[in-house]
Amino acid sequence: MRTLILLALAGLGAQLVDGSLGMAHGVISTVLLLAMGTTPAAASAIVHFAQIGTGLVSGASHARFGNVDWKVVARIGVPGAVGAFIGATLLSNMSTALAEPVMAVILLALGLYVTYRFTVRGVPKGKLDRPLGKRFLVPVGLVAGFLGATGGGGWGLIGTPALLASGRLEPRKVVGSVDASKALVAVAASLGFLFSLGSDGVNWSWVLAFLIGGMVIAPVAAWLARFVAPRILGSTVGGLIVLLNARTLLGGDWLDVSGAVATSVYVLLYAVWAAALAYSIRAHRQEKAAEVEPADERQPVSA
Repeated sequence: MRTLILLALAGLGAQLVDGSLGMAHGVISTVLLLAMGTTPAAASAIVHFAQIGTGLVSGASHARFGNVDWKVVARIGVPGAVGAFIGATLLSNMSTALAEPVMAVILLALGLYVTYRFTVRGVPKGKLDRPLGKRFLVPVGLVAGFLGATGGGGWGLIGTPALLASGRLEPRKVVGSVDASKALVAVAASLGFLFSLGSDGVNWSWVLAFLIGGMVIAPVAAWLARFVAPRILGSTVGGLIVLLNARTLLGGDWLDVSGAVATSVYVLLYAVWAAALAYSIRAHRQEKAAEVEPADERQPVSA
């Protein structure tokens, strides 16, 4: 019972982060399950089964607050489901150790770009009304779905920064659209695991614990995404991507990084992230003040 309560709390925390930032639910949950001795395939299966329910609740909550672009959901969700099914089938039969560092490098580069774009340049101007086409969304969905299933998490980590980096959709709708399409991807991945592992390979009580925790907090997370400033949200998402993937690279067997060096890198990254957030918050306040001042100037002066 204690384990189930802890898993429910972990699911709550993971969904709070994912629902407000559009990423990290699978990563947080999978890391915890692996630490408990679960095999990679079983851990990813448990997470994706739980994400069917949390994805539906989160997507409905985001839709209620106007955070979803349904054309984007369809264009990225269907290929994402195809990639997820293939990835789940392969993960059940092979190792993904080689894919992990490659994915981490790609995501690290995307994170750096997103952080720079929204911190230094702010919210993209003049492009937000341009639709995201299938040529862009289909490959992003395929890759995100495939790596999300094989890595136990990655749908949001790939989909969110890719859509943010395009500059054609405001951050809150990026988060909402990626979250709304997650249920479809989770169904496809779950079917892949079910066909390959069978129902005996999944701990259903753990799935239920994650599901309950995530469904409880999903509406709150969607509400938070609506009110967080786009510029600040972009900087937050970018910094989180960089930190998560720097940790993956530094902690892997492919890099011989000592404890002192790794600690120095983490301290530097946290300091840069804090500075980026501070800059974004200050710039956002200045932009709001600039919007208010012209309105005040137009007010007639009473005698």
